This record gives sequence, C-alpha cells and structure tokens, in this order.
Amino acid sequence: MRQIIRIIFSGIIAGIVALGITQLENMNIIPGQIAGILNSVYLNKELIIFIVIFALMYLTLSIPVAYAIAFKLESILVKYPMQEILMYVTGLTIGLAVANLVSSAVIIDQSTVLSQIFIVLLYLGLGFFGVYLVHIKKEEVKGWISRKGEVLSQSHPKILDTSVIIDGRILDIIKTNFIEGKIIIPSFVLDELRHIADSSDSLKRNRGRRGLDILNEIKGIKGIPVEVLDIDYSELDEVDSKLLKLAKQIQGKVVTNDFNLNKVAKLQKVQVLNINDLANAVKPILLPNEEMKVTIVKEGKEQEQGLAYLSDGTMIVVEGGKKHVGSTIDIIVSTVLQTSAGRMIFAKVLKA
Repeated sequence: MRQIIRIIFSGIIAGIVALGITQLENMNIIPGQIAGILNSVYLNKELIIFIVIFALMYLTLSIPVAYAIAFKLESILVKYPMQEILMYVTGLTIGLAVANLVSSAVIIDQSTVLSQIFIVLLYLGLGFFGVYLVHIKKEEVKGWISRKGEVLSQSHPKILDTSVIIDGRILDIIKTNFIEGKIIIPSFVLDELRHIADSSDSLKRNRGRRGLDILNEIKGIKGIPVEVLDIDYSELDEVDSKLLKLAKQIQGKVVTNDFNLNKVAKLQKVQVLNINDLANAVKPILLPNEEMKVTIVKEGKEQEQGLAYLSDGTMIVVEGGKKHVGSTIDIIVSTVLQTSAGRMIFAKVLKA
C-alpha cells in the first residue's frame, strides 16, 4: 500500500512539474539559456523532466507523505466492510460516467478555460453526488441486493479475545468448521498475550505461552482465513474496550468466555459468541427419571452424598452415594438444574 501511494504521489507531482515547465517555456517565461538547453533535447524533454522529478519525489518527500496517507487510508478502510466500499466505488463511477456524458453533450468547445473549469466542477459535483446518494440509500441497497440474491452476504469476522485464546477450546471448535468467516486477532490482544507469557508469575507465564501456542496452531489450519490485524486505540486503556470498538468498526463478533465482557458487549449492542454458552448448549440432555451408570469418585458436602461426573465435566450429586465411592453404580436422575456456572444434576442410587 505504501509503495503504491509513493509511486502515485511521485507520478502526479512529476507530471505537474513537467507540464508546468513546458507551459512556462511556451510562454517565454523561462530564460533563453535554459530554454535553449530544453530545446536541444526537445523530443524527449517532457520524459526527461518527468523521470528526474519522479526519482526525486520517490526518494525524498514521498516517503513521509506515503506513510501518512497509507496509515490514514488503512484506518478508514478497516472501518467499512468490503460490500460498502464496493457500493461507494460504484456510486462514484456512475457519477463520473454521467458527468462525462453531460460534458460531451452540453459543451461544444472544450478548449476554452471556462469550459475546462466547468468540466472539472461537473466531475467533482456529480462524483460527490454519486457517493452521497449511495451513503444515504445504502441500507435500502443492501436489502435489495439481499432480496435479489445477486450478492451473497459474507459471514461476520470473528475477533478472538485473550481469554478464549488461552482457554484453548476455540482451536477444536475452529477445526470442526462450525465457525465461518475470517478469524481476526488484533495486535493489542497479541501484545497482551506476550506480556502474560513474559510474566514473573509461573502460572501466568504458562498460560501466556499456551495462548501463543494455540494461536500458532490456529494460523496453521488450512482453509481458515486468519489475520493478525495491526491496529490499536491509544485513547483506550483496557483491551476489552478496544475489542468492542474494533467489533463495531468492522461489524464483527467477539469470541470470548469472559462473563463481564459478555455483559458489557450486550449493553453496547456488540454481538458475542461465548464459548461457555456453547459448551453448556452441547452438553447431553438428561431428563428426570432417566437411568444411567456412573462412577462415584468422592464424597459430597452433605451427609450420604456422593459425587460423579459426566465425560464433559458435568457434576452429578448422588443421594446415598457416599458408601459407593470408587464404585460404578446405576442411578436415576431426580432433578436437572441449569445455572450460570453450568448444569448440575441430582440423582439417587437405583435400587435393584
């Protein structure tokens, strides 16, 4: 992007300078000695001037200008989905095409200065009008495109937060192809993982390194578009706030297992995919009076209770199971409770 802008910027300036020198020569403003030098290479003077100015611009002034323009352009483009960008480009193209038709039909003599000024204003006005018309009608256009089925709507990008990367379950979910669309890893999330991986606390350090390993495995999955987005919001301190702002800008969904981030996102009307909600949703459904076989692994808190666990980690509290610790027995489900922390099952020992 920066190289392209440097070339375009240098070409424009070089063309303007070459044209200006040629015009000054024609007006006899350039001194005779310089004009004589130019006349000696008359056939190629415009090309020579252009090449020299282009090289000077490309190697000097265009560097900071290109970096500034590229950074600004990238920050603008990242705010809008590709569908909207194509809509704006289409509006601009239609406006310029109409301006071309109008100028050809209305203006007979286009060589006069007044006519050229009018043509420039016509192109600017109708080009801007085309973009503005798309801007105020873009929701209507989106609906029309959706109804006609001419353009398939793309899946929202999925933005991974730090907690869900460290958790690791997202890797298995992505491998199953249940998550569609591009996976976005913001640079500020990556920086937070690196800080955790460099922590003096051994537990945090291991969690951070695990998160980085999970990221490398995700990037290695074939067929899944993964992008590390180089973006930051210096005015915001918290990573959660940056995640929500990014999700709004690119119309993405935040993938997390952070309970507090989930609540804040709902208040700000940002869509969230919570891994814990998904885990609870896919747990096996057990109904009262359903019989099953479990292994009592330890005693419960209350008297005569025993604890067993399903393969997904769901805890089963078995009345009368204390004396069966270490044994596999038949039980009958009495109650199933769904809490914010997960599902809990209460059962009784099935008497033969």
